[in-house]
Amino acid sequence: MTSLPQNETPRKLGLVIDLDICVGCNACVTNCKEWNTGGHSAPLTDLHPYGRDVDGVWFNRVHTFEAGSGRDHRVVHFPKSCLHCETPQCVTVCPTGASYKREEDGIVLVHHDWCIGCKLCAWACPYGAREFDEDAGVMKKCTLCIDRIYNENLNDADRRPACVITCPAGARHFGDLGDPNSAVSRLVAERGGYDLMPELGTQPTNKYLPPRPRRDHAEATGAPDLLEHLDEEDQPGGFLGWVDRLLSR
Repeated sequence: MTSLPQNETPRKLGLVIDLDICVGCNACVTNCKEWNTGGHSAPLTDLHPYGRDVDGVWFNRVHTFEAGSGRDHRVVHFPKSCLHCETPQCVTVCPTGASYKREEDGIVLVHHDWCIGCKLCAWACPYGAREFDEDAGVMKKCTLCIDRIYNENLNDADRRPACVITCPAGARHFGDLGDPNSAVSRLVAERGGYDLMPELGTQPTNKYLPPRPRRDHAEATGAPDLLEHLDEEDQPGGFLGWVDRLLSR
């Protein structure tokens, strides 16, 4: 079986995903596939891509859930990929050493040349984050776009995972979660970011920011406050003045 690094990794590169603003557009899924099917883990198999039983290798998937009812009803889009755990069970069950955890940054990877396709890592992963490539006969997974983030030929702004770069809502963040002063660590602290299924003891590096409490629509837009002052005689400009103040906020 494969051993984990003896010492805790000093850097913990990972993702912070804001569930409050993820719109479920799947742009992260598409760009992840686009980059990785020609990158470090290429190619990524597609099985019947245009049929009813679409399947294949996808490192990032977005699950959508509905919760509550009435005014408390809400839809939450939940992106999920490898969480690059501190104690990844997928690594310790690997009989060949193909699955391993990097000492320098905590990223969990697979040596494809060493993988025998036994799927033990997929059974051990409690998050369902492993992807078996039927064509290649080996296991593949999210690499945090290691061939982007360490590519010195790219600008700093481009040296981020493909899913982070493409998110139109800014719901995905990348950085060193081992540094308490990093932007991602501060974001987790400010928003109460949490681990997925912490009771398992895997200590995932990736964090999720919870949806904010819902507010009444009128309160959220500030409409009651604006309408309250619309009829006040001391407001200059009448209706057009109110519109001007509204657009200036």
